[in-house]
Amino acid sequence: MITVRDDSATMAGAAARMVCPVCSATFERGGRQRFCSTGCRQTAWRRHRHAPIEAVVTRSDTVYECPTCDARYLGDQRCDDCNTWCRRIGPGGNCPCCDEPIAIADLLTPNQFAQPTPNRSRRR
Repeated sequence: MITVRDDSATMAGAAARMVCPVCSATFERGGRQRFCSTGCRQTAWRRHRHAPIEAVVTRSDTVYECPTCDARYLGDQRCDDCNTWCRRIGPGGNCPCCDEPIAIADLLTPNQFAQPTPNRSRRR
């Protein structure tokens, strides 16, 4: 009976010659081995683990509001007065009248966000 976890039975030709993806050395593969040594395996893991991650940047057109003092900021995520992180309100900009940050969600009512129903003409 051949079980799924029996490497000697399920991995035909496991003792093939392989090329290490880290140092390009050739070696005899044993079982599920992909690297020629433990050092190369650790190097590959470190390279994968420390892959560059894109930094999350604040958008200059996003309105943030301080949960403590309710001050609003355009593009700044930290409250200057309270020194706390602000919550995201949504996209917006400065009001043309008072020059205060205002979000698009403040200008629209919830029913304006709903999808309009299509006009269905009746055939007669």
